Amino acid sequence: MTILQRHEPGLPAPSARMGTREFLELTGLTEEDLTELVRMDWIVPARTAQQEFLFMAVDVGRVRKFRRLCADFELNPVAGTIIVDLLERIDFLERRVRALSGQF
Repeated sequence: MTILQRHEPGLPAPSARMGTREFLELTGLTEEDLTELVRMDWIVPARTAQQEFLFMAVDVGRVRKFRRLCADFELNPVAGTIIVDLLERIDFLERRVRALSGQF
């Protein structure tokens, strides 16, 4: 079911993207950590006309998982991103196998 949001004239349209400050607040990252993840192309933000970053809301969960793994297991950023990517692939493949086997 799709829920339509009414857009009021004069107000900005709802977006699945957010600015750097909001992203940092929601994820708990430092600016330095965020810069490193962007430099690694693990997070690929869009850019505004003023070259400011816009991040996807879906990346908040990925980054929170990344931070927990790095903190809990004392991982460096490269190792943390690899593990999060692998966990996402496992989740995708498990859902795919369930769908193909008729188990919804």
